[in-house]
Amino acid sequence: MSDVPRPDLAGCPARHFVAALLEDKTAELLDDAVLVVGELAANAVKHTRSGWYRGWFLVLVHFADDLVRIEVVDQGGDEEPMVRSVTRHVEEDGRGLMLIAACAKNWGVKDRPAGARCVWAELVRTGS
Repeated sequence: MSDVPRPDLAGCPARHFVAALLEDKTAELLDDAVLVVGELAANAVKHTRSGWYRGWFLVLVHFADDLVRIEVVDQGGDEEPMVRSVTRHVEEDGRGLMLIAACAKNWGVKDRPAGARCVWAELVRTGS
């Protein structure tokens, strides 16, 4: 058994956490938030040092009057997160940030101390 979590399962606790926080919000916001945090958490484990032995990532959720901001702070990596061009329909990877960009009003990346990185997305709170 590997000490590194499987990337496809890495977002599960994060998705449950966000779903619990947003359970009384609209179905659209809940679905988008769960998708976004799942993709960000999976990316943290797959593409950064957070996926290494004893790695970690942190999920933060901020509520404003018209937005929910989801942040995943990871241990950083060698590459900057970016939306990739998916050229073939059979490719299984490379669509996470495209999905986030489609769901979010805005998203971005900010560097943190000690090589850590924060990838964030803002979702609109309409009717919630």
